[in-house]
Amino acid sequence: MPPRRRSLFAAGAAAAAALLLAEGPARARATAQGETLALTQLTHTVKSHRHEPISLAQRSTIRLRRQSVRGRIAARKRARSGCKTVHASEYFGKITIGTPPQDFMVVFDTGSGNLLLPSMQCTDEACTSHKRFDAANSSTAMDVGFADKPDTALTKGGDRDVVTITFGTGEISGVFIKDHICVGSICTHGNFVAATEESDEPFSLVPFDGILGLGLQQMSEGSHFNILDCMIRDKVLKKNMFAVYFGGTDAEESEITFGEYRFQRMASPLFWVPVSNPGYWQVEMEDITIANEHQDFCHGNCQVAVDTGTSLMAGPTDIVNGLIDKLAVANNCSNYHKLPDLGFVVGKHILNLKPEDYVDKSEDGCSVALMTLDIPPPKGPLFIFGDPFLRKYYTVYDREALRVGFALAAHGDVDRHRQTMLIDLSDGGVTHRASTADAAEHS
Repeated sequence: MPPRRRSLFAAGAAAAAALLLAEGPARARATAQGETLALTQLTHTVKSHRHEPISLAQRSTIRLRRQSVRGRIAARKRARSGCKTVHASEYFGKITIGTPPQDFMVVFDTGSGNLLLPSMQCTDEACTSHKRFDAANSSTAMDVGFADKPDTALTKGGDRDVVTITFGTGEISGVFIKDHICVGSICTHGNFVAATEESDEPFSLVPFDGILGLGLQQMSEGSHFNILDCMIRDKVLKKNMFAVYFGGTDAEESEITFGEYRFQRMASPLFWVPVSNPGYWQVEMEDITIANEHQDFCHGNCQVAVDTGTSLMAGPTDIVNGLIDKLAVANNCSNYHKLPDLGFVVGKHILNLKPEDYVDKSEDGCSVALMTLDIPPPKGPLFIFGDPFLRKYYTVYDREALRVGFALAAHGDVDRHRQTMLIDLSDGGVTHRASTADAAEHS
């Protein structure tokens, strides 16, 4: 049995918006059983109705669909204000599996490492209320017995592994299948987990069918289960990277781009920070600021995982509670318009959030929208940058150089020549405009 892994994923719905922590896969041996991505495509994206291997490196942009949700937070949240509601969003889009292609809506999740889809074997409501993968209707599908033998077909009547992935509010059990996988016009072949059981909560409530994990290989069942690495292996990407842009409002487009990043989505120069502990797209965080003043919370020990599958932000209990005390958000929202910027120092830059980004404001009142999450070393202490951060900042994930790029997202209300949200500490000033070097790198 491989070492237990943890993955991050947020699944919100009308009745739930919670940070889900996958405690890692557990395996069981079973006898052979039967057969078993926000996102609508941009209008200029080539439709992929065929699954022949692609010989030329490509780039593809997928429009993400955003759905706002309002729900009750799990008991992890310890905001002292007494407010119990949060406003969260989910971003998901279309991928296709098999020959002929079967369409699925998935969350593109940098906090996990496997592709998870319901299968026809699963009769739980969480599966039957969504699209299910039908291996019998795909001429290229192959049942796989074991993760460490990803190219070996399951023999008739043979044993196979059953993997169980436990989340904070539910779990999925499934078997392994190999097939063609297309994201927009980019196709590869790889292995995924076809769910045979799914817990009712939260999976029967979510608007998407499955999860496409875009974490690093350490988060995956094996190398052939990491879909990004499969794309790189098959040389189908222009560059071995992808980028994520979340719209600031429901009306604004959101997208994920494979093979490049898009200069027009940035309102500041892109800066890079190396991955500090591969698995999550995890980087070092130097400190936290309030009104651009350092708070000395980290003492060289903070790490942050950039997680596109989490609808909230989270951090260690002691630091989050310390921030709640210092920010002093009034329960009745009376000081809401006087609250300072909250910043995170990463790669010698302050990445600021406005009160509307870090405060949950509803008819019930106001509270700091940070959940408490305690992950021990060596992965922790760990912060999670979820959707509120990702709506403010454009992020690029460079698999080849193992680094994460950050830039202020170019929303319609952002003046890239006057913005004061992203501050470059290396020259003591505010980052004002995108540099010509970035334009040259992008071209």
